[in-house]
Amino acid sequence: MRALVCNAYGPPDTLAIEDRPTPDIGDAQILVDVHAAGVNFPDILVVAGQYQVKTEPPFVPGNEAAGVVSAVGNDVKRFKVGDKVIVMPRGGAFAEQCVADEILSMPLPEGLDFEQAAGFSVTYGTSYHALKQSAELKPGETVLVLGAAGGVGITAVEIAKAMGAHVIAAASTDEKLAFAKEAGADDLINYTDQPLKDAVKSLTDGKGADVVYDPVGGDLAEQAYRSLAWHGRYLVIGFAAGDIPAFPLNIALLKEASIIGVWWGTWAQKNPKLQVQNVIEMAGMIQAGTLKPRVTESYALDDFKQAFGAITGRRALGKVVLRMR
Repeated sequence: MRALVCNAYGPPDTLAIEDRPTPDIGDAQILVDVHAAGVNFPDILVVAGQYQVKTEPPFVPGNEAAGVVSAVGNDVKRFKVGDKVIVMPRGGAFAEQCVADEILSMPLPEGLDFEQAAGFSVTYGTSYHALKQSAELKPGETVLVLGAAGGVGITAVEIAKAMGAHVIAAASTDEKLAFAKEAGADDLINYTDQPLKDAVKSLTDGKGADVVYDPVGGDLAEQAYRSLAWHGRYLVIGFAAGDIPAFPLNIALLKEASIIGVWWGTWAQKNPKLQVQNVIEMAGMIQAGTLKPRVTESYALDDFKQAFGAITGRRALGKVVLRMR
């Protein structure tokens, strides 16, 4: 099978397409003929050797895919050969075949094609877990989403709105804000034109945001942190800006605010039943038309450099996927 291989840590353009043997499956695993795989910012950190958990080269990166089951382990009960599925493998998605645990796989929901499905699990899984389990978001609360047009940001806008929140989308260009508006954002902040904290205070009549969803980090983080309301919750999703911010903890004390780290992949592995329930609920929202996964850039495997470039250049609106077939 063809696969995208990391032979040494470095930037994504050092990856190589190689022929690799079909991977073996365990008793509780499935083998999937991959049709499409989602590309995410953490993939860049993984191949650079900068992610929280390191995988020693050589390895095939990629943590979400959609395709068709081609083999099942002896103990697999929920799937059979020929089933269309979304899977969350522990690496290996950027290949024509990958292995996934049965518990971290789901049937392809009606209404999604393979490309939409390939970009579903990580971004929607992260945002739904963050807003439901981590923030315990309530209808009527205000959510500020940074990087609102990116892969996870746009799903946070959509999910927060579906959960009954008032959504403030923050991004760096008017084009990105228009994209967030289409996904359901109520208010928009271009943080290159005005101070983020002042804009949030103005839009909330001085109250601040109940929840901040931050996949960006960097210079904007402290402004967003200071814009929290009383008992606000700051969700640490990632650091797309590159810099890990340091917060003055007295702000948490003065507001009785919470800083909550969100690491969805590990949470899903530790809480598989809750993860399955989240997936069931999101699948229902897709079928009802409440959630509409947005794939804005799709590339053939041979064009992987352009796919990664859309993310490293912070140009991507919505989801970027690689097509394997």
